Amino acid sequence: MLKKITIVPVKQLLLLLLVTTACLVGRAQQVDSIFFHLYTDSLKKGVHNYINVDGKLSNGHWLPLTSKEIDFTCTAGKFVGNSLVLDSAFKGEKVTVKAVLKNNSTIWKEIDIYLKKAADNERLRTVDEILNTPTSSGRKKRNSKGLVTGT
Repeated sequence: MLKKITIVPVKQLLLLLLVTTACLVGRAQQVDSIFFHLYTDSLKKGVHNYINVDGKLSNGHWLPLTSKEIDFTCTAGKFVGNSLVLDSAFKGEKVTVKAVLKNNSTIWKEIDIYLKKAADNERLRTVDEILNTPTSSGRKKRNSKGLVTGT
């Protein structure tokens, strides 16, 4: 015996698809709060200082946020994406940075970040100096080809 096949009209199928999609979007995790997780404790003038902002989701997971999701403002300098660039002539002691979630302006954080005072005159060791310097761990010296020398 043959069964009759019912064909769902296209309008009903599209409506069902739309309702399903709306339900899934509504259940997506939302950012509950934002936090600064800075890679350094001070800013440098004349360079890009990356300002890391993470969002804590309603399920407890963390999400890195960029300038696509965050509006950045500051008391000095300018933002290029997530990077704060300070003019080398800036004389201030600190910069106040404010981050506001674009899709919910009631979620925001503000932080004072101080400028680095010490000069950047530290000389980094060369590869040869690193490889040929004995360490306190008892490792043996290596020559310029990476071979162990001596005992």
